[in-house]
Amino acid sequence: MKKRSHKAPFFIPARQKMYLKKISLFNYKNFSEANFEFDTKINCFVGKNGIGKTNVLDAIYHLSYGKSYFNPLAVQNIKHGEEFFVIDAELEKENRAEQIVCSLKKGQKKILKRNGKVYDKFSDHIGFVPLVIISPADRDLIIEGSETRRKFMDSVISQLDALYLQQLIQYQKVISQRNALLKYFALNHVFDNDTLSIYNEQLNGFAQSIFEKRKEFIQEFIPIFNKHHQAITDSQETVQLVYESHLFDNDLATLLVENINKDRALQFTSVGIHKDDLSFEIDSYPIKKFGSQGQQKSFLIALKLAQFEFLKKQSGVKPILLFDDIFDKLDESRVAKIVDMVNSDTFGQLFISDTHPERTETIVKSTLQSYKIFNL
Repeated sequence: MKKRSHKAPFFIPARQKMYLKKISLFNYKNFSEANFEFDTKINCFVGKNGIGKTNVLDAIYHLSYGKSYFNPLAVQNIKHGEEFFVIDAELEKENRAEQIVCSLKKGQKKILKRNGKVYDKFSDHIGFVPLVIISPADRDLIIEGSETRRKFMDSVISQLDALYLQQLIQYQKVISQRNALLKYFALNHVFDNDTLSIYNEQLNGFAQSIFEKRKEFIQEFIPIFNKHHQAITDSQETVQLVYESHLFDNDLATLLVENINKDRALQFTSVGIHKDDLSFEIDSYPIKKFGSQGQQKSFLIALKLAQFEFLKKQSGVKPILLFDDIFDKLDESRVAKIVDMVNSDTFGQLFISDTHPERTETIVKSTLQSYKIFNL
């Protein structure tokens, strides 16, 4: 693996509150063992497809979320033929050295450690390392079902609000219990309204709080999103993010009572905040059906840059930003806009993957910032 680095001659960036210093990978995806020491500003991984550029970014993603961005099955991140993986990283945050280790052994639970101490709950770590990824896989946010868009909302809010994450986990737990009860009723031809009412009451409390926080988040997020979309596209088209929820019609307790016959027939809970959606629209039409590929791309990049700004504003820390193979999909003027953002010190530490070393070098040189290029 060849490395090239460059220190910017006349530019001293403002003190960053957080940056990743180094990472070591063991039996992670296609790496038996790999070690990387990073620049505080720009880090690029270049090489052919399938060489592992995205895998390094995904390992960095693990440090923030404790899981892969691309692969929901944790065990599939273990190198083929091996029994375990380890991601060991050192970062600096608020002038303190921090060590994060994420490891998984086949047949066991994943372990996440900070400075040698194991987290009892992964959710306690969420928000400690703010991070945003921009990737071709983001297209799932447009083409897949509502769950992917709820997860997007939840991941942003959870990075800033630990209580929200706990309420969400509790809500999902009670939904599973209520669904199991509905199945039991159907199987045994019985019905017990008292037990059901207990679940309904619990769900109502969690749902109202989650709904209010999602509503508040979208209200704050929309102007930031619109600003980034306009900057990227210079276009006249208007885009909308519309939060959709059953709870705009009524509180959940009422909705559950109204839909009990339907729920009994379906054997699951058909109303609630687990059915919420975020509608992506262009000129008031769904972007999935009416947006060109270029329009969809701009929409998603604006969405992720807005996520970055929102997290930065709320947490006071510039999140780590991962650009996975995005220069392939952007024209020169949009790349230039991203370069401007790097130069205006909008971003903190950047990690970029690209298949074209020359293009990457040209882009990062134009930023006048320090950088490292890793040829994988």
